Amino acid sequence: MTETSHRNKINGTSQSKEGIDESNEETKPKYWDPLTDGVKWIEKYAEPLEKFFERLPEFISTFIATFAVFTFGSTLRGEWVVILVTALKQIFGHTQSDRNMTTEEIYKLFTSENLKMENFAVIFISAHFVSYGTYFAIGGFLHWYFYVRRRHLAQEWKIQPKKWLSPELERHEIMIGTLSLFITGSFSAFLACYIYNENPSTVYYQFNEYGWLWFFLQFPILFIYTDYTTYILHRLYHTPWLYKNFHKLHHKYKQPTAFSVTAIHPVEIMHVQLTMCLPLFTLPVHWMPFYAVALYNYYHGIIDHSGINFKGQWWQPWQPDAQFHDEHHQFFHCNYGFNMSLWDKFHGTMRKINRVYTEETFHGEAPLIDSVEAKKIIETDSDAKEFVEKTKGIEAVNTSKDILNSKQ
Repeated sequence: MTETSHRNKINGTSQSKEGIDESNEETKPKYWDPLTDGVKWIEKYAEPLEKFFERLPEFISTFIATFAVFTFGSTLRGEWVVILVTALKQIFGHTQSDRNMTTEEIYKLFTSENLKMENFAVIFISAHFVSYGTYFAIGGFLHWYFYVRRRHLAQEWKIQPKKWLSPELERHEIMIGTLSLFITGSFSAFLACYIYNENPSTVYYQFNEYGWLWFFLQFPILFIYTDYTTYILHRLYHTPWLYKNFHKLHHKYKQPTAFSVTAIHPVEIMHVQLTMCLPLFTLPVHWMPFYAVALYNYYHGIIDHSGINFKGQWWQPWQPDAQFHDEHHQFFHCNYGFNMSLWDKFHGTMRKINRVYTEETFHGEAPLIDSVEAKKIIETDSDAKEFVEKTKGIEAVNTSKDILNSKQ
């Protein structure tokens, strides 16, 4: 009996171990998920990073975070490789070719025989290596610095402190952003290789080739061109058909993060990037003003999508606060501008606090807050209802203050 019971115990133990092993196998993911592993990695090293930042003065940790945002923006879409190529051409004394090409020559250029693309593989791999490296490393750092390290202090820094993207949407924006990065990074690699091999363009390299006056005028001209065309394209993609088929993808993120900046439909992001590059083939453009404006745009693109309550600095009175674009994600069809609110003011597309916006209120036709149409929207839209209650609460407080001030 003793021997039999002993065997049964052994068999029972082995069976239970097999059961545990089987359950472990069931809980293990069937495939490697880099996004989940990335989050686990951040959580694993969060504590030592936390201790390191606690020892730093506040201004140094803020500088590190700001520098990380700039580096994130400057390398994200692969433009760094174009900047490197054009800067090297200036250093080695290259000048723009004065020879005008005929239409036939331009047509023939884009053939395998005439288009010079030496070293494309090296440039292509380098562009993507750096872009994806900064996307995950610095993007992960920024996410940790604010969304993990300072999550409990959200009231101090977050524009929407009580609302957060779901884990599913966070994964989604990274997946879409990764795809869009591959497309824009590939285009940047092509452009860098195109310029490197001295194919025709209107880019010049020496400061004085077109005079110093034109060199300095390029900064405001390119800035206005970039910002206004971006406004026009953005508003175009908020027309019903283009919005529903392309831009709606980007508006899944009503509480955007730094990863949202590239989470755009590949067709749309390439449309924007091609439009931004038109001056390189139509005007005499020095590489430095062009990419200074581009990097400024990318830097503020990350700031505006970060969900962090960044304010415009004293030296940039044209720059709206990050809340301006964050409200665009909250209220959809308003606040189309990026680095200037001027275009929205001029075209009447600024968000109006007495209107109720939804994803279906195209062309700025949002109903008044007390209208019958608005009341119907409130009945079915919880976000609209919350906004109206908050707005009326603010109005009631302001009215009470006015009454008290008048009595005094």
